[in-house]
Amino acid sequence: MEERDYLVILYDFYGELLSDKQKEYFEDYYFNNLSLGEISENTSLSRNAIHKTIKASCDKLYFYEEKLGLFKKREELYSILDELNNDIRDRIKEIY
Repeated sequence: MEERDYLVILYDFYGELLSDKQKEYFEDYYFNNLSLGEISENTSLSRNAIHKTIKASCDKLYFYEEKLGLFKKREELYSILDELNNDIRDRIKEIY
C-alpha cells in the first residue's frame, strides 16, 4: 500500500483527533490535491508553515496508529472474516 493511501486511511480513523487547522491543510493536500503553494496562497501562510503542519498531522496519525492500532485490528478482523463461512461473514459485516 502506498504511503499516501495509508495516510488517508489513518485519517479516516484518527482525523477527528487533529486540530481544525491540521484537518483543513491535510484535506486540502491529500483530498483536494492542492499543492503546498496553493494552500499557502489560500491561507496567507508560508509554504514552510503549511508543510510543517501537514508533516505534524502525518506524524500524529502514525503515532495514534502505533498506540491504538485500529487499522491493524481492522485488517486482522477482515482476515478472520474471510475465513468464516459466507452467512456468518455477511452478518458480521452488516454489524461492523
